[in-house]
Amino acid sequence: MLKSKIKNFIQNFKKNKIEKEYQNKIKKYLTQGKIPWSLGYQEYKTEIIKSIIYDKKILDRFFKNEIPQQYGIGLDERIVEYAWIFANLKEKESKLLDAGSTFNFEYILKQDKLQNKNITIYTYYPESPNFNEKRISYQYGDLRYLPFRDNFFDEIVCQSTIEHIDMDNSIYGYDLKANQDVNQKSYEYLKVIEELLRILNYSGQLLLTFPYGKFENHGFFQQFDEEMINRIYVMMEKVGIVHTYFFKYIKSGWIYSNQIDCNTEESYNPHTNKGKKDDGAAHSRAICCIKFIKN
Repeated sequence: MLKSKIKNFIQNFKKNKIEKEYQNKIKKYLTQGKIPWSLGYQEYKTEIIKSIIYDKKILDRFFKNEIPQQYGIGLDERIVEYAWIFANLKEKESKLLDAGSTFNFEYILKQDKLQNKNITIYTYYPESPNFNEKRISYQYGDLRYLPFRDNFFDEIVCQSTIEHIDMDNSIYGYDLKANQDVNQKSYEYLKVIEELLRILNYSGQLLLTFPYGKFENHGFFQQFDEEMINRIYVMMEKVGIVHTYFFKYIKSGWIYSNQIDCNTEESYNPHTNKGKKDDGAAHSRAICCIKFIKN
């Protein structure tokens, strides 16, 4: 009994210490200028995402193609992508594929819409933590060569992933052959699109997001331009219906936009400072979100 009490005390002490350190990082971020990627930025962004994906009013606004004023000032595109994705996920039971492992967080997997879904997370290498106890299935490999049968998944989410295909992903610990010519586009992402369309069930839904603007090769990702996105449209329109949405970052936060107004946008690369401006953008300044329904 005494050993059990001591063990519980130590566990609670460690938990409280971690939580205190977490909150202290957020306080420093808020009091030291709210500079993107500075100490506490990730923790602050996580708390904002938590509040958004559980806020039915905000998700309803995203579903109606509305966005709150001064939304996500100084925060990267994740703040838009998660809201848009959860606004558009279906309420009903489904087999769902997370192609790229952006759902592999406990606070994400607890979201109401995911509770009646059979979820598979597909990424290149195992990650920690994982949530096998929540009956999450994990599979590993290259998104260009998926091991699933045709028409298997009812819903697929691929969030800010295809821009990393054939890029230098060594910053994520991946040692893969990559496109080394920064002046050339890689079209390997089209193999991923082809695979996702293949494994999506009829009447199924694919939610796809990626950075958009003028073409840029930042080494670990490439920013898609009009020519690159048109290739996606051609593939999708052969087998289903495409709904496209654009979001743009301005100094007062993220706004709904359109393709023309986003065509010349540049991303900020926090690893190299390329594209840094005085608007407070944390990463991409424009993103494309595609909702595809397979016929």
